[in-house]
Amino acid sequence: MAKLERNLTGSFDGLLDYLHDGILNGSSSASWEDNSDYHNGSFRVAVRVYERYSFMGGNRVSLNLTLVGNGPHLFLSAITSGGSQAMLFKINTLGEGAFLDKVEELLDGWRG
Repeated sequence: MAKLERNLTGSFDGLLDYLHDGILNGSSSASWEDNSDYHNGSFRVAVRVYERYSFMGGNRVSLNLTLVGNGPHLFLSAITSGGSQAMLFKINTLGEGAFLDKVEELLDGWRG
């Protein structure tokens, strides 16, 4: 499991759409699995789950994005899992790191 968290500013919907498009267009095997949305006044939470095939690891890797927003103040937590092939401990987590690297690249390009 790998994790990336970042505080950002800008449009909640804009960032959500930007990440969604970037993840799906960033890998030919990436798929959108499910989502959940919640809001109460200006407080919003969006959860997105993606999956892709890791050619390096020879397995499927999942990515969970949780975006929290209160007006222009945003917080993103991105967590990957599923990249290991071992039964008792984790080895070969290259696919998880690569999936998370794509999110980090997108966040570095975000211009809120």
